[in-house]
Amino acid sequence: MKTTIGVFFGGRSTEHEISVISANQAMAAIDRNRFDVVPVYITKDGRWFTGDALCNVANFRNPEALLAKCIEVYMRPVYGDYNLYRVHRKMFGSDVVATLDVVIPVLHGSNGEDGIFEGVLETIGIPFAGCNTLSSANGMDKITMKMILQANDVPVVPYIWFTDRQWDSHRDEMIELVENKLGYPVIVKPANLGSSVGIGRAKDREQLLERVADAQQYSARIIVEHMVDQLQEINCSVLGDCDSYETSVLEEPIKSGEILSYTDKYLGGTKGATGMQAAQKRIPADLPADVTERIRFLAGETFRVLSCHGVSRVDMIVDRSNGEIYVNEINTIPGSLSFYLWEATGLTFTKLMERLVSLALKRKRDQSHKTVSYDQNIFSMGGGVKGVKGVKGAKA
Repeated sequence: MKTTIGVFFGGRSTEHEISVISANQAMAAIDRNRFDVVPVYITKDGRWFTGDALCNVANFRNPEALLAKCIEVYMRPVYGDYNLYRVHRKMFGSDVVATLDVVIPVLHGSNGEDGIFEGVLETIGIPFAGCNTLSSANGMDKITMKMILQANDVPVVPYIWFTDRQWDSHRDEMIELVENKLGYPVIVKPANLGSSVGIGRAKDREQLLERVADAQQYSARIIVEHMVDQLQEINCSVLGDCDSYETSVLEEPIKSGEILSYTDKYLGGTKGATGMQAAQKRIPADLPADVTERIRFLAGETFRVLSCHGVSRVDMIVDRSNGEIYVNEINTIPGSLSFYLWEATGLTFTKLMERLVSLALKRKRDQSHKTVSYDQNIFSMGGGVKGVKGVKGAKA
């Protein structure tokens, strides 16, 4: 029997459209002789739909017409129930639309890549590819990520962070901290977004105020980093789990301005390409062998210390003025699943998808050997009942 893969995409995120593109690329690459594919599209207001029409990205030009061809579904938060159910029940017959064996989340950004959706999957207990709840959350939040990397001797650029309320109530102190610890220019970012959304460079105090105001629209936590003027951006993908992984060839994205923008990433102009595949880039990056080796090592270390799983992309910064290399961020569900980097490494997109399914099933098998509860009932032994004495409102 074929394995049934549920591919989840869309979501309540500023990266919604990019997720749709990435998922359609991924679904097209899956070997239908070995796997059945069930697309599950999450709308911008959080509703779930399935249907074959979701497998054609051109249909998303008219969302209303597209959803009219689809079935609205949900999953029950019950451990071991891998069914997709109809929201609008039929008068006769089963309400089960499909039964999934494994899930591949292709949800970029908030409410998908940050551990929220992964927590749903872990509650249900279904095998899924990619980072778990903890590593997803740590990888998505730029502040937490940098703290963990620093604690494990993985280099990151100097930074400070604050909440939007801190900025509003102690603005002068925060500005002084930026100017004394970092100096200009700096780069301001929301802590938990990707795709260069809400990110901007500030060369002076006036621009800092503008950039923080922009970042506040997207996140309650703001990070300000030292801006490397003579920077070279290099990306590396990592595939596997934190105990056994491999790294891809490197790419150098080509930016049109001072920072790599949303337009550079997704509307870069490569003919016939979409998503991150469309971005202008050099593959492999033109770097000395020792620099390439160092970057691939740091990408692997980032993946390892964050306890990542599946396929990720680690974005690096090389300071051309002194040769220093820093980890900028990790994308735990990268655009286009970084398939173009793996194809350049010698692994086809189809084989990449097969590896993700295998990794998901392997993790589930490994987890099945762990103890999650004791086969005992303390209430039957009287201990639990006695233990509630003295609690307000409890009766002995």
